[in-house]
Amino acid sequence: MASVFEYAPAPESRAIADIAPSYGLFIDGEFVEAADGKVFKTVSPSTEEVLSEVARAGSEDVDRAVKAARRAFEKWSALPGAERAKYLFRIARIIQERSRELAVLETLDNGKPIKETRDADLPLVAAHFFYYAGWADKLDHAGFGANPRPLGVAGQVIPWNFPLLMLAWKIAPALATGNTVVLKPAETTPLSALFFADICRQAGLPKGVVNILPGYGDAGAALVSHPDVNKVAFTGSTAVGKEIARTVAGTRKKVTLELGGKGANIVFDDAPIDQAVEGIVNGIFFNQGQVCCAGSRLLVQESIQEELLDSLKRRLSTLRLGDPLDKNTDIGAINSEEQLTRITSLVEQGEAEGAERWSPACELPESGYWFAPTLFTNVTQAHTVARDEIFGPVLSVLTFRTPDEAVAKANNTPYGLSAGIWTEKGSRILAVAGKLRAGVVWSNTFNKFDPTSPFGGYKESGFGREGGRHGLEAYLDV
Repeated sequence: MASVFEYAPAPESRAIADIAPSYGLFIDGEFVEAADGKVFKTVSPSTEEVLSEVARAGSEDVDRAVKAARRAFEKWSALPGAERAKYLFRIARIIQERSRELAVLETLDNGKPIKETRDADLPLVAAHFFYYAGWADKLDHAGFGANPRPLGVAGQVIPWNFPLLMLAWKIAPALATGNTVVLKPAETTPLSALFFADICRQAGLPKGVVNILPGYGDAGAALVSHPDVNKVAFTGSTAVGKEIARTVAGTRKKVTLELGGKGANIVFDDAPIDQAVEGIVNGIFFNQGQVCCAGSRLLVQESIQEELLDSLKRRLSTLRLGDPLDKNTDIGAINSEEQLTRITSLVEQGEAEGAERWSPACELPESGYWFAPTLFTNVTQAHTVARDEIFGPVLSVLTFRTPDEAVAKANNTPYGLSAGIWTEKGSRILAVAGKLRAGVVWSNTFNKFDPTSPFGGYKESGFGREGGRHGLEAYLDV
């Protein structure tokens, strides 16, 4: 995109991430082939280049991994918390030591800009392991009663938008509480989970405590329904989350679901415009909008609509779209061709329904999966782009006149994961936040995360909490 200042290319070297031609499944501390010999290819979204060939797990592999986790559970759960903590601290330090390598790998496999993987994802991944390492010997004081016990084997299914971070959100509390893990990464982003398996071996983690099964939806379904899995943790789409809820209904499995969202970012007339614009951009264009808690609905007070939109459009015109490995890039690639098709279809539907579409002048690369930052105005609550989760760099703008109208519009969604409030009045922040039906409400900021803070949603955004002290409860028999 055009800018007064031209940025010289500043690419991060991809050579630091040594990607093997092929990878197996990680079961019982070893990399092994799938039982049926099936494999799939993982490609770089920015170039469509094949990065590696990966073993594809099936139901027989799931059974092998669950049995390995069950065998490991007896000794792992019997370890004193301080001993388990040593492994978690070791994993956290190795992640820090290998953070540059992992950031490059995540960018190659996912498509997000290197400055996001380097400056946001990897520091948070390490922080989660450090945080839960600290809890491992203090579970008696977590507020869940004396001597809380682990559940057993945790079956975990993670999405492609934050592959390594979602792994950390799930594996760190599971191990800290004495559980063992079978984790299935998304089929479009399996590499960072497989590199994490290598980190587990490097840290000396006992065999079978962590098992990694790359594969498709059938592997995830087999894991969720396996009779010897005691705990299911899923982050992904609401449709799949509902299917998981139906599968585990009537069983004794504990479940946490972190699903879709259609977050409202509410800007009042006394908000600092420039600060709000930065928050809006971060809220919807971070990770190309492929964030469950993205602020994909902008609710702006009518009196400042024109001023704010002019400022927002100027800011969008300065964003740089292109090579995700370039340290100057703001907007990277969409994760897959399938996701790009979905974004394109929903945007075309928004135009057909009468919403006004705007994008800055933007040259898209010839290869890879790309979508320009997009703004919709003249949007009503009936428009598809205001109701459906697009999961892309698309912002729908609505207006309001009073705080009550803002709250009513913000809550007019089947989702309830996140929201943002922009105002100089602390009393207004507290009054509005208390009425919003959202699991996380940010004030004068957006997309701020910390391992000490719980995260989760209401309604069709799922149930249960991950992160903080609250994130321990899902992995304990309380």
